[in-house]
Amino acid sequence: MFSQKVVTNLSKSSWIRAMFEEGEKLKKIYGADKVYDFSIGNPEIEPPASVKNALKKLVYDETPGIHRYMSNAGFLDVRNKVAKYIESQTDVKISADNIVMTCGAAGGLNVVLKSILNPGEEVIVLAPYFVEYLFYIDNHGGIPVIAKTNPETFEPCPLSIEKVITPKTKAIILNSPNNPTGVIYSQKTLEQLQHILRQKQDEFGTSIFVISDEPYANIVYEDINVPSVFNIFPNSIIVNSFSKSLALPGERIGYIAVNPQIKNVETLLSALVFCNRTLGFVNAPALMQKVVSDSLNETVDINYYKQRRDILYNHLAACGFKCIKPAGAFYLFPQAPEEDDVSFCKNALKYNILLVPGQGFGCPGHFRISYCVGLNTINNSLDAFSKLAKEYGLIR
Repeated sequence: MFSQKVVTNLSKSSWIRAMFEEGEKLKKIYGADKVYDFSIGNPEIEPPASVKNALKKLVYDETPGIHRYMSNAGFLDVRNKVAKYIESQTDVKISADNIVMTCGAAGGLNVVLKSILNPGEEVIVLAPYFVEYLFYIDNHGGIPVIAKTNPETFEPCPLSIEKVITPKTKAIILNSPNNPTGVIYSQKTLEQLQHILRQKQDEFGTSIFVISDEPYANIVYEDINVPSVFNIFPNSIIVNSFSKSLALPGERIGYIAVNPQIKNVETLLSALVFCNRTLGFVNAPALMQKVVSDSLNETVDINYYKQRRDILYNHLAACGFKCIKPAGAFYLFPQAPEEDDVSFCKNALKYNILLVPGQGFGCPGHFRISYCVGLNTINNSLDAFSKLAKEYGLIR
């Protein structure tokens, strides 16, 4: 009666959404102020005032055609602005022809994977990873291949990646700053990875795309540099969204940027535009294209997230939890105090704390905290975290 493939995937579905739904139930029982929901990356912060003002202006704009179809790649003037913005961030000259506006990064990733994958080809994913990557790859006949990161730093481990590259490897997905760890991949590590990719491409006579998923690229602390993949990987494709940087997750707006150094880049770009249409997106939302094109240098107040990071990180460290201090994004990924991270997260529910087990990100033994929530939620949760830590003997 239903797709067996979908029914099977439902059983593997996201722990993030499962815990989010559990949180909604608890809020109805105890009240929202007594439930500490750290399950989902759904920013509570409002978009910058400039973004709201741009939207207000466009709503009343009488210019004809603003609500009509445009090129499936998006408005030309918008793509020009995005291209110039990327040029300003990299050493690579790029034109509007290399930009496709998309329905968020999720839409963009599906468009890219549909465009490049043949059935049975492999895509390397680094654990811990955003779980939806596996479903996106499966959507288009690909096979996800998991490579572990460095367990001490969560940086990519080039030698581990080298071991899983085969003649069927078509792409690798990078995500930096990373969800769920908040780690920013270093220039040195990425250059080592490019060296290995070049060797393997020469060995197998293949091309391996580097797909960089970058929704957190502008959420960075302590002025740490996020290396540009365009400057390191000739076969790179950037997929970005404004869900996090401008706090617009419900507006579904993003873009694909293609490195002009890719061989037969015109064919790839034609495929991206075709798939953007035939996957049913047709084009990115017209109004939001215009809004973000005037807000490319804007971002939410980073101190909003830094304050929350510091409060939670310092408290968890004082409670005895082991955790890498995130350099970007808005997640903490501590070690669970028991081997079974699912059991630990379920146990945390009795303190009304909603966490996501590391198994949901391909990294058992950890749990994720999304701290893009209200400050009251964080402050009110501290005593509950202390009680949880005491139960596990982390606090004497």
